[in-house]
Amino acid sequence: MDQIIWRINHLAQVDSTNTWLAERARAGAPAGTVVYADFQTQGRGRLERSWTAPSGSSLLCSILLKPDDVADDPQLLVASVALAARGALVRLCGLRPDLKWPNDLMVGDAKIAGLLAELVGGDSPTVVVGIGVNLIAAGPAQARTTSVLQEVGVRVTSSALLDIMLEELDIRLVRMAGFGRDTVREEYVSALATIGQLVRVEHHHGVSRGRATGIDATGRLVVSVDGVDVAFASGDVVHLRLEESVIG
Repeated sequence: MDQIIWRINHLAQVDSTNTWLAERARAGAPAGTVVYADFQTQGRGRLERSWTAPSGSSLLCSILLKPDDVADDPQLLVASVALAARGALVRLCGLRPDLKWPNDLMVGDAKIAGLLAELVGGDSPTVVVGIGVNLIAAGPAQARTTSVLQEVGVRVTSSALLDIMLEELDIRLVRMAGFGRDTVREEYVSALATIGQLVRVEHHHGVSRGRATGIDATGRLVVSVDGVDVAFASGDVVHLRLEESVIG
């Protein structure tokens, strides 16, 4: 596939970049439409958690993608965005976060970025992928978070990070559309700190505990639960310490 034409919109304030972009996707906005904002009044994370950040302190953006343009594989498509953000941070300031399944970016036990993907229906379904990266301030006080400035002492602007992130995403989307899909999957696996961890997975059917053993061909997390491999397409994952896995 050819490189996507990125159509970037910058807003001083918005309720939610995902909401803003989803509305335009339903109205026919093309793949490659991007919005980023200095401040969100109703920012959302996974599981409908609210997420707030001081104005100008984070990259808050959403990207419109069409799965059919690259592969029928939404999990690896979203993972490509997480990997692109990681690659951009490496290039800009040398910071190389790990990934926590499905797509959080972590520095040790502290979250530096998170993603929220939403399927927008219609004649041609699209995926809105939102990402928030803490640049000069960490996230909510009740969460264990960090920022680029806190970790490496470098002030990175949201526009600079977005530009490099889209370059990195281009590379991975081309791979996904051609013969490099396995390369993207291998990069995802190598970046995931979740693999090998004792985990608790909170999902629609309850809670499962076990050891994360890998990722299947579509990006689902494989967990050994009581000796049986179970693949999770979605869920909230907590990395457990050994004593927590025994007590909990």
